[in-house]
Amino acid sequence: MNRPNIETLYRKHHQEVYKFLICFTGCKNEAEDLTQEVFLKLIKSGSNYNGSCTITTWIFSIAKHTAIDHYRKKKFYSIVKDSFFKNMSSLHSDPQHLIIHDENKHLIHQAILQLKPSYRAVIILRGINEFTISETAEILNCSISKVKVTYHRALKRMKDDIELSELKEVLKNA
Repeated sequence: MNRPNIETLYRKHHQEVYKFLICFTGCKNEAEDLTQEVFLKLIKSGSNYNGSCTITTWIFSIAKHTAIDHYRKKKFYSIVKDSFFKNMSSLHSDPQHLIIHDENKHLIHQAILQLKPSYRAVIILRGINEFTISETAEILNCSISKVKVTYHRALKRMKDDIELSELKEVLKNA
């Protein structure tokens, strides 16, 4: 198998890798550093690509492992940057709607931050990056059923966390 051209891979995938890593780390600077680290790993391990999966799956697998390694070294405290959640709901010019939208985004961000790394990875890949179940399974190196179960559990955990946060806010303002 030919060694993938790193410049082509970088141009094609760096933005997606960066989005994944910023969602995972919650920090722009860390995501930039980790994106660079992912592509350095690709340079070093390019000859190891055997074609058993798609290039995208291979790159995101490396990105996932890089993010998890980073997470193990440092606690995850930063909030996920707003710009990567633009598509979660549309903005309207009504100021009241903007306030509610910002509050909802904050609740979603906080819920993602509370998830354990395996749940967070599935939410980012499936829910934010919109990878298919099989692509997500390949990237995470697990079964399709594991992705389905983990995604379901992660969504339930997020829903519970958001409802609890909303309840605490209501009680605080009562």
